Amino acid sequence: MALIVQFLPFVAIFVLFYFLLIRPQQKRAKEHQALIAAVKRGDTIVLSSGLIGKVTRVEEAEVNVEIAPSVNVRVVKAMIAEVRNRTAIAANDAKPAPKAVAKS
Repeated sequence: MALIVQFLPFVAIFVLFYFLLIRPQQKRAKEHQALIAAVKRGDTIVLSSGLIGKVTRVEEAEVNVEIAPSVNVRVVKAMIAEVRNRTAIAANDAKPAPKAVAKS
């Protein structure tokens, strides 16, 4: 009985780590794999290095990304960090709200 009581905290810590660390990480990894598998031509992507570009060609393990006009780079699919919506407006390109004009 004393042996079970000694190992109970270790078992509890392992269960806690599983539900708080391991399981959520596995879920994120599965979502990332699905995201990479769904990349198609014309998608705007963000690479893990921070580069943003448009996908011009998709292969099995690589994609060609246009990072500037007439500048294409080959990138390994695993380096894709995020796929942005084609119609999403970049944060800096959003139109500012009109300023209120004070009447004197």
